[in-house]
Amino acid sequence: MKTELKAKFLQHLLGKKKENEGFTLIELLVVIIIIGILSAIALPSFLNQANKGKQSEAKQYTGSMNRSQQAYLLENGDFTTVMDKLGLGIRTQTENYAYAINGNTTLVANNGISLKGTLKSYKGVVVKSIVLSTSEATTLAVLCQSDAVGDRSAEVASFGTAGASSGTPIQPGCNTGFSELTSK
Repeated sequence: MKTELKAKFLQHLLGKKKENEGFTLIELLVVIIIIGILSAIALPSFLNQANKGKQSEAKQYTGSMNRSQQAYLLENGDFTTVMDKLGLGIRTQTENYAYAINGNTTLVANNGISLKGTLKSYKGVVVKSIVLSTSEATTLAVLCQSDAVGDRSAEVASFGTAGASSGTPIQPGCNTGFSELTSK
């Protein structure tokens, strides 16, 4: 009889283990909620990093346009408003930005205009300044970032210069709605 009791006890234990296998609905819901919360925290951070990467294109291109304008001025005596004359090999429009130049013989604005609602626009201003004591021409440049994000947030920007009164060298500057980017 003892062996029968042992056999029944073993059957009872084996049957109990099968009932405890698997997850309950509540356990699964808790795991799904935790995954959802973690996703909600991580997704905005991921999207922000992706936008920063896209914006770096415009920073790079606009800065390159500034430097090319300075080189073009040294070689030709004036700025150009034709992108191909800069010799950069960049397109006037990419998936995220449109690039345009406006200006005259003493100053020029190089624009990286946002085509997406989540990206900032950029502009570079280059100014030809003449040092009165030596009559030498020098250039000053600034790179600006729009304060707002959005589609075409900086349609071809004006020059944003300060100090244009007589006798004072023209200084490049950012328009209202733009902030100057500084080297770090």
